[in-house]
Amino acid sequence: MSSVVSLVGLPGGGKSTVGRQLARRLGARFLDSDTVLEERIGMPIRAYFEQHGEAAFRDLEEEVIRDLTTGHGGPLILATGGGAVLRPANRQRLHDSSTVIYLRSTPDELYRRLRHDTQRPLLQVADPLAKLRELHEQRHPLYEEVAHYRVDTGRPSVATLVNMIMMQLEVAGLVPGLQGSA
Repeated sequence: MSSVVSLVGLPGGGKSTVGRQLARRLGARFLDSDTVLEERIGMPIRAYFEQHGEAAFRDLEEEVIRDLTTGHGGPLILATGGGAVLRPANRQRLHDSSTVIYLRSTPDELYRRLRHDTQRPLLQVADPLAKLRELHEQRHPLYEEVAHYRVDTGRPSVATLVNMIMMQLEVAGLVPGLQGSA
């Protein structure tokens, strides 16, 4: 059993927020692959994306995911970037080297949460809801492919979502492995 639990899902689906709480609950370390990537490149992802393009960004993202899912000596909760699943190598690595939980959200739910967000480059478009629907159509099958478990985010609180994830991990017998490897 891997001591890494990776959270996947669309931007705004709660990966970082839920991940931090889940890590606290499990006594695990929490990392956000986008934050690690920004630390490595020394600039915001948005700026890197604009300067170097998506392919260069995805190359670095693949490297970060490989590094974060390779043995680091203790339990880790990893929040991935929303587009991390676009590369087959990332899907394979995440699925084989971690327990993947897909935080499923509908485009309408995400739009309600993100309609005032000015930080997410993908949503700075004329019709953010249409963009979220497009992303969902493109990425949902990839999230489903990589996921070991799925949690519908809907309207539950963060604490409720963490409890739902904990229950899935406990039923699968994974929580002792996570806690025991600290």
